[in-house]
Amino acid sequence: MKKVRIGCGAGCSYDRLEPAIELVERGDIDYIVFECLAERTIANNQQQKLKDPSKGYTPMLEARMRGILRQAKKNGIKIITNMGAANPNAAVELILKIAKEMNIVNLKVAMVSGDDITNELDKYKDIVMWQSKKTLGELDAEIISANVYLGAEAIREALNNGADIVVTGRVADVALFVGPMMHEFGWTENDLYEIGQSTLLGHLLECGGQITGGYFADPGYKDVENLHILGHPIAEIDETGNFIVTKVKGSGGEVSLRTCKEQLLYEITDPSCYITPNAIVDFTNVVFKQMEKDVVLVTGAVSRGIPYTYKVNVGYSDCYIGEGEVSFGGLNSLPRAKICADIIEKRLKIVGANIDEYRTDYIGYNSLYKTNISDNFAPEEHSEIRLRVSGRTKTFEDAMLIAQELDYLYTNGPAGSSGIESRVRQVLSIGAIIIPKDDINTEITYWEV
Repeated sequence: MKKVRIGCGAGCSYDRLEPAIELVERGDIDYIVFECLAERTIANNQQQKLKDPSKGYTPMLEARMRGILRQAKKNGIKIITNMGAANPNAAVELILKIAKEMNIVNLKVAMVSGDDITNELDKYKDIVMWQSKKTLGELDAEIISANVYLGAEAIREALNNGADIVVTGRVADVALFVGPMMHEFGWTENDLYEIGQSTLLGHLLECGGQITGGYFADPGYKDVENLHILGHPIAEIDETGNFIVTKVKGSGGEVSLRTCKEQLLYEITDPSCYITPNAIVDFTNVVFKQMEKDVVLVTGAVSRGIPYTYKVNVGYSDCYIGEGEVSFGGLNSLPRAKICADIIEKRLKIVGANIDEYRTDYIGYNSLYKTNISDNFAPEEHSEIRLRVSGRTKTFEDAMLIAQELDYLYTNGPAGSSGIESRVRQVLSIGAIIIPKDDINTEITYWEV
């Protein structure tokens, strides 16, 4: 029976390189996927591209390619990645440059484009955005990016045409995994169980080390061994659509019923209706079975149909945040922090700062849960407290007033303040609209070295 092994080399833009190297060297895999885009990531990448047209791809692209390219080529491992981000063309150029420097030949690289519709948004100005409930045309902000969550079809086509590396911009995370499965087994959207299982495979693996114990461990409650050498996941799927999840033997972490169950529920709302570009999948009958240590069999996901729309991620410049922090030590640290907070709030009124939203946090006391927990469980005295104040403003200048008042505490605040930090940052907000699939045309371009 035919089987295909696929590993996840990265689950975010900034992820460790060592697990990916471990996968190509000892994972006995056919594919390695680098899934590196989040909602705001591509908007940030678009900003980088606007400043420098040669940038806009995932910053760790070069390190990852230099780390795995030679071994992947030697072992016949194909690479699938959305590290093209806002500039797939520049990403491909860099990969080709690295391949030539490393004297790697007979390498075919495919680029999938068509997701960037930033310059086409006028036709969608009457569509309501999910989060704000305003139409796109009512958005009073500078739009930075608009990218469609493409499906797996173009990845499948690129692989059908012999691509060794497929570079995309924004595609749905799971599509990076579904595409190779469609290519290998000839599955289509009509193969409801197989596509459902492929989608589940992608969902479980897309966050890399999360399913092997990262973002899972909780000492004393959910202990996980050797997190410092956490291994990334591998899935082995056969022509029935059933698959196992495992990892490289000897790597850190674990693959178990508990890690798989927790990852199944990660970032989904209705488990009976998990919507992706290629399938609407029902996870409610999924079964995990521990076959042996670090090997879990996964069955039961099924597609309920195909959506006829695409989600579009819209990134826009929303506001500025002025913020600052200052630390206090000793048993009187909380009262001194509170005096500082009072000084800053009164000073901001004096200087006339226009602030839309303002927040004070005492880190170590109530910064996560405010008074819901701290009033009931926190001690009366604290050995150390870090004060954080922040404000959301429409202008950079108003945000700077907040940051400056923190700096003034060096000589104008109470005794014992230390470690003052202040900053102003522009906030990129994210909205989403839905558009017809028929509006989008994807293109595939090929290069060879």
